Amino acid sequence: LQLLQLVNGCCIFNRKHNLAIFLKSGALWMCIVLNPHCKLEQKASWLKQLKKWNSVDVCPWEDGNHGNELPNLTNALPQGANANQDSSNRPHRTVFTRAIEACDLHWQDSHLQHIISSDLYTNYCYHDDSENSLFDSHGWPLWHEHVPTACARVDALRSHGYPREALRLAIAIVNTLRRQQQKQLEVFRAQKKELLHKGVTSITNLEGWVGHPLDPVGTLFSSLMEACRVDDESFHGFSDFMENMGQCKSLEYQHLPAHKFLEEGESYLTLAVEVALIGLGQQRIMPDGLYAQEKVCRNEEQLISKLQEIELDDTLVKIFRKQAVFLLEAGPYSGLGEVIHRESVPMHTFAKYLFTSLLPHDAELAYKTALRAMRLLVLESTAPSGDMSRPHHIASVVPNRYPRWFTLSHIESQQCELASTMLTAAKGDVRRLETVLESIQKNIHSSSHIFKLAQDAFKIATLMDSLPDITLLKVSLELGLQVMRMTLSTLNWRRREMVRWLVTCATEVGVYALDSIMQNWFTLFTPTEATSIVATTVMSNSTIVRLHLDCHQQEKLASSARTLALQCAMKDPQNCALSALTLCEKDHIAFETAYQIVLDAATTGMNYSQLFTIARYMEHRGYPMRAYKLATLAMTHLNLSYNQDTHPAINDVLWACALSHSLGKNELAAIIPLVVKSVKCATVLSDILRRCTLTTPGMVGLHGRRNSGKLMSLDKAPLRQLLDATIGAYINTTHSRLTHISPRHYSEFIEFLSKARETFLMAHDGHIQFTQFIDNLKQIYKGKKKLMMLVRERFG
Repeated sequence: LQLLQLVNGCCIFNRKHNLAIFLKSGALWMCIVLNPHCKLEQKASWLKQLKKWNSVDVCPWEDGNHGNELPNLTNALPQGANANQDSSNRPHRTVFTRAIEACDLHWQDSHLQHIISSDLYTNYCYHDDSENSLFDSHGWPLWHEHVPTACARVDALRSHGYPREALRLAIAIVNTLRRQQQKQLEVFRAQKKELLHKGVTSITNLEGWVGHPLDPVGTLFSSLMEACRVDDESFHGFSDFMENMGQCKSLEYQHLPAHKFLEEGESYLTLAVEVALIGLGQQRIMPDGLYAQEKVCRNEEQLISKLQEIELDDTLVKIFRKQAVFLLEAGPYSGLGEVIHRESVPMHTFAKYLFTSLLPHDAELAYKTALRAMRLLVLESTAPSGDMSRPHHIASVVPNRYPRWFTLSHIESQQCELASTMLTAAKGDVRRLETVLESIQKNIHSSSHIFKLAQDAFKIATLMDSLPDITLLKVSLELGLQVMRMTLSTLNWRRREMVRWLVTCATEVGVYALDSIMQNWFTLFTPTEATSIVATTVMSNSTIVRLHLDCHQQEKLASSARTLALQCAMKDPQNCALSALTLCEKDHIAFETAYQIVLDAATTGMNYSQLFTIARYMEHRGYPMRAYKLATLAMTHLNLSYNQDTHPAINDVLWACALSHSLGKNELAAIIPLVVKSVKCATVLSDILRRCTLTTPGMVGLHGRRNSGKLMSLDKAPLRQLLDATIGAYINTTHSRLTHISPRHYSEFIEFLSKARETFLMAHDGHIQFTQFIDNLKQIYKGKKKLMMLVRERFG
């Protein structure tokens, strides 16, 4: 106790606190103040200390970072001093609030005293059938109190060395919960038609028991499990069951002789399992705050992990059946009811456990439970509203709050796991697979999770040790198609992987599946994906071999691929034209159509880079005149300024001129005006000019015919036009450079003039032109004395 006080004080006043430690500390303090034999003066001292810590500004809130407006712990008992306090005026609940409120609780209630002190406390003549009856129809005692508070009493009794008293109270609480469960079912059945017609729901439990700071279900479960251990010495000496759960694989739990207040055939073990199922299946609102939401997930998984360590026998299977049926039929009181609140905690993790437990014994019930749990209403655009007519329902507390589900990613992954588990179990069952597929398509909203399920189904369907399951393969394909539609117009970094996988899956399904995705490509793929990935893969040799296609089937598939390619080229010629030409190579009509699409798009929809790429492809495939046509169209889109001597398009320009030169004088004459108009860079123009003067145009022309072999004259068209343009480019570039030249660039400039002189001298009067040009420079830029001195030294 002194250590606990020290930890609390140091953490708070040093502002170094861990919420998990504080919450455990708060629960421990509650155990301390609930000591049934605690003296009043001691409790008063503790209350004073707790209030002191509670008043510190940095004292953490119970749910981590949000205020909590839940009722006072003592709201179910008349004894609490603050029972009727207005919730709107209460401060936020801190980690110590529950312990402070527990100081108002006592153990003097005679009914409570009888419950914990005797195994013989009954009233068989008690017939009060009201909601808060002290006894049930068997005459067994009930204990009506705020459930976490009642369970905190059980925890306090165990902690202070009263395990038998704790067990008696735990049994009374569980019997009360089971009676309430039955009553709730009866109420719902009476109102079911009206409620389902309205499509409304309500949550009567403001606090979920699983994930609660006081862990009420865990307390009841551990108390009852400890009572049914074979090694019963620990029950008398009391050791913390929660600590031992980590090693409980070595422990054995049996259906020990029934307690007086249990049904025939029941035991502490069945009672423990049943209360865990009740708690896990409770419909409860998702709490605010990251820590509180993580705690809900964590506690649910911990409780399920403990349940998984229990070997199910016929008796326990009956409990599972009973609770599964109840949860499906219990309406708003169950997280598996027909209509649930939009912000109800999802049941995916719990349902997966129920499914795997029930499947060997009652497959129909197992699937019904799992399919009901698949929904995730918080992501639905329209979800059931809360019942606003009753003020204590959660809907009246948060009717329009936009939910902030910090654990949504984890929840969606659990939903995906549940679906995957059902798919695996349903292999070979056509009806079940169709039902699971429909549920996935309806309830899962994440494309990445649907893609994972598609991949899972594919793996299960194509296991190496068995023949492929065609129905499961079709399910895999359907899920893949849904992913394609979901991600078609959104950015997804895995999109290419998804497309490639879908083609693989369709290949496994068969040729008709491949044909179908190509026929409907526009609803599944972008034009680029359809041509570069889908059609290309379908037309590959590996696909043909994999499918064992005959010639007729190959041609049918190829025809679909060509049709797709042409449609894509029409829709997106910039990105699909080259793929379309490649795919249509073996069909003359289709190839001509693709070429015409390129020509039509060249004037408006395509840039020079795309056109040059297609032109080079045309030349490579043996169509030089078509390549030339595309090259001339590309030139009309190009614009190289005087200083762009490293532009990536330069190689394309040189290639286009070389192609024209090889075709003949007419082709060269036609392209040079385009070059002169598009290229203003002197070095590029001079390079083209030099190349054109080295060999004869069309030396090896079309059809291999040789021409006369006479070199073209620089004094006549078309080279005269190119020469004049090159000289003019050098003059313009020189003036541009001199405008902002610095001394460190002088030597480079002199070399540039030397190259210019080489071009000038190619003209018959070039020497005179260059001399005049130099003289003009010396006159215009005479202020740049050092530079002009260098010019005179080199050029006179």
